[in-house]
Amino acid sequence: MTLLVIFINSIKEKAFHVFGTSKRSINMYREVEESQTLLINTQSKILAGQNKKVIKLGFGQSPFLPPKAVLETLKKAVHHKEYSSVQGDLELRELMAKFHKRHNGLEVEPDNILVAPGSKILIYNVLLAFEKADVFIPAPAWVSYGPQAKLAGHHIIKVPTSFEERWRVSAKTLNKAAESKQHKASILIFNYPGNPDGLTYEEQELIELAKATKSLDMLVIADEIYGLLDHNFSHLSFANYYPERTITTTGLSKWCGAGGWRFGAAFLYKNIEPALKKALIGIGSETYSCAPTPVQMAAKTAYKDYEETKAYLDYQIRILKQIGNFCADRLGASGIRVHSPQGGFYLFPDFSQHKERLNNRGIKTSAQLCQLLLKETGVALLPASAFGFEDEYLAARLAYVDFQEPGEEQDFDLNTDCPNIIEGIEKICKYIGR
Repeated sequence: MTLLVIFINSIKEKAFHVFGTSKRSINMYREVEESQTLLINTQSKILAGQNKKVIKLGFGQSPFLPPKAVLETLKKAVHHKEYSSVQGDLELRELMAKFHKRHNGLEVEPDNILVAPGSKILIYNVLLAFEKADVFIPAPAWVSYGPQAKLAGHHIIKVPTSFEERWRVSAKTLNKAAESKQHKASILIFNYPGNPDGLTYEEQELIELAKATKSLDMLVIADEIYGLLDHNFSHLSFANYYPERTITTTGLSKWCGAGGWRFGAAFLYKNIEPALKKALIGIGSETYSCAPTPVQMAAKTAYKDYEETKAYLDYQIRILKQIGNFCADRLGASGIRVHSPQGGFYLFPDFSQHKERLNNRGIKTSAQLCQLLLKETGVALLPASAFGFEDEYLAARLAYVDFQEPGEEQDFDLNTDCPNIIEGIEKICKYIGR
């Protein structure tokens, strides 16, 4: 049985065409749209294949290569084709536990770490472990949380946020959302530094949120995949404030520039219910089996030498912080509302103040805005509707990653190394302001 095409219990009848002939039959399959992030990447590649210049600010893929030592380890490990355990290599899990304890005080036992081909499947498997649950998802939120909760058969409760609140979930908004509960089990999924907003939480905000989640007896999935790219080197794991029921997810895709390697990890809480842990391992054994063994061996190198990895992170963050602040400052100067980034490589510009002008040009949804922007200027963004907003909310995610990593002997220079980003930002400002 696959994850994306499965038979459903309640089968609805409808008419459809098969190979051009009309035939009355039944719909046996789940309706699952392609991930918006992958779709925009595909569309950009199609345009590029037509010799049209595309400034790729839509797909959030790190432009940095993994550290040399990590690359070399992967090359040397390529002959390892054996399966590992479902949980992952024990030495690797020990290294990860030590690394995160030193980096931000996150405490986890190696036996409570699950390694998988990406954190995406781990989040989904946590959802699959519950028969019925209320899944609380902030808006904006990463594009896959909602579809995954829907696939798992859960009740989705949107937690609204606002530009003025810096897109943060608060104890107040969470308690208000909880009034719509339908099931005993409650799960909050939240991600920080955030995708799509690039923002993080202050300690007091985490303390208050932890009190609310505890009082509501929630399981929290803290997606901290961008935690190591906190621009102020001060990421605070939610598990430190709500250790009772927080599962932290992370991986190599963002901070190590290895998205296509598919490596993720989930840090389970200390006294996790045996039945839940057993379910997670069981689901893993029936879906992904294990993370690729050569990639696990490369990950050991990534997590082994903290000082060496920290220097690599510092190098990235200096560059990302400079680019992100430039983009935010320039957009803000042109009258586009946006918060300066605090982590990762995203901005979430809000164009709603230009709504009347855009509406007069026939642009009434964020999807239309992004489609026309791509068609008329070659700049790819991802619409706010992909992140949990109503179609009419005019905002978009901007991933400032379309640049070349400078060579070893070169210092980073914004004008020299980021011509596409500079051009793209100027085109956005001009397009919105005209």
